[in-house]
Amino acid sequence: MKRKYQVLIVGGGNAGLSTAAQLLRKERALSVGIIEPSEKHYYQPAWTLVGAGEFDVRDTEKAEQDYIPEGADWIRDAVDSFQPEQNQVTCRSGAVYTYDALVVVPGIQLDWSKIKGLRETLGQNNVTSNYAYQTAPYTWELIKNFKGGVAVFTNPPTPVKCGGAPQKIMYLACDYWQKNGVLDKTEVHFVSGGTIIFGVKEFAKTLEGVVKRYRIKTHFHQTITEIDGPNHTLYFEGKDPDGSLVKQSLTFDMAHITPPQSAPDFIKSSPLADPTQHLGWVEVNKFTFQHSRFFNIFACGDVSNAPTSKTGAAIRKQAPVMVEHLLAFLQKTPSNAQYDGYTACPIPTEYGKLMLAEFDYSNKPKMTFPFDQTVPRWTMWLLKKYVLPWLYWHRILTGKA
Repeated sequence: MKRKYQVLIVGGGNAGLSTAAQLLRKERALSVGIIEPSEKHYYQPAWTLVGAGEFDVRDTEKAEQDYIPEGADWIRDAVDSFQPEQNQVTCRSGAVYTYDALVVVPGIQLDWSKIKGLRETLGQNNVTSNYAYQTAPYTWELIKNFKGGVAVFTNPPTPVKCGGAPQKIMYLACDYWQKNGVLDKTEVHFVSGGTIIFGVKEFAKTLEGVVKRYRIKTHFHQTITEIDGPNHTLYFEGKDPDGSLVKQSLTFDMAHITPPQSAPDFIKSSPLADPTQHLGWVEVNKFTFQHSRFFNIFACGDVSNAPTSKTGAAIRKQAPVMVEHLLAFLQKTPSNAQYDGYTACPIPTEYGKLMLAEFDYSNKPKMTFPFDQTVPRWTMWLLKKYVLPWLYWHRILTGKA
C-alpha cells in the first residue's frame, strides 16, 4: 500500500466514493486513496421507508468493496488526526499518509449520548429511531402495532442529515393510523429544537396543512435532555418569551427520537474545524468547498460548514464543483465552478404521496420538474421509493450523476 497520494480522501460514504469516481473519470492517472474503516455501505435515505414498512432494510446495505472506484486504493483504517502543515494524516493504526490534496468527507456524527438514557433504551421500551440501521425496522413494528395513546417524534436543535426525516416518519405514521382507525385515539407531539416546521415558506405552507390535518401538537424551541425508557417519559426544555428556562416532560406510548448531530470528534478537535462554531464543521468556502485556510484541503457534504441542508441531493451538486476546484488546484489553473446552495428534501405526507422540496442558499424554491412541487404527488413517491435508490447505487456512487 502506498503512503503518498496525489489525492487522499477521508471517508468512503456518498461524498467520498462519488468524488473519487468523478476524479478518476476525469483523470485516470491520478493516484487516489480512500480512508474508510467500514466494510458496509448504507443507503440511508431509504430508512424512513423502512420505518414505514415500505422498504426492506437489507436492501439498504451493500459491501463497501463493491463501490471503491477502479484505480483507487481502499485504506481500511480510520483517521485519528491531521497535520495540514506537513500535508499528512495519522490513522488509528499509527500509519501516516501524505498527499498533494486532501478531501475530508467523513459525514456526520450521531450524538446519541447527548440525550441522557437514550443509548440504554433505544430499540426497546417503545423507543426507536430511523437514524440507525438496527432500529429502523423496530419503528415499523411500533407503528403497525400501535393501538392509540401518545406518540412523540423529536427533532434536535442541531443540523441533522436529511433535515426532513424527523417529521417524514411522523406523517407516514399518522396516515397509517388514520387509515386503520387509530389516529382518533392518538395524541401526536412533534418536539423540535427548530423554530418553524420548515425553512422555505412555500413548502412550509403545505406542511402546516399536513400538521393541521393530522392534529399534531407542535413544540418548537425545545431540546430533549433525557428519556426514561422503562417509565416511558421524555424530558425537554426551552426558553419562554421572557427568556426563562422552562422544563417539561411527556409520558409516551411510542417515541421516535432523532439524536443531536455534529462533526465527528476527530474533526472537531482538528485544525480543520471552523473555530467560530461549536459543532466542529470543516471550514470551507461555501461556493467552492476549498478550505478557508489550508488551500490544498477540500470538504463537502455533511461535514462542511456550508449553510445548507445536509442531504444526499446537496452532495450530488457539491461534489462536481469541489472536483473542478481540486483539479484546478493540482493543475494550477483557475476554475469558475460555483455551488449555489442547492439541496432537496423529499417529504412523504402520506403513503403514496410525496412533496419534493428543492431550494438554494437564498431559501427560494429551485424546482426541477415542470409542475408545482409544493403539492404532494404520487409520481414523487415513485421517485423516492424506486428511482432514487437505483440512481444512488448505479449512477451517483460511480460518478456518472
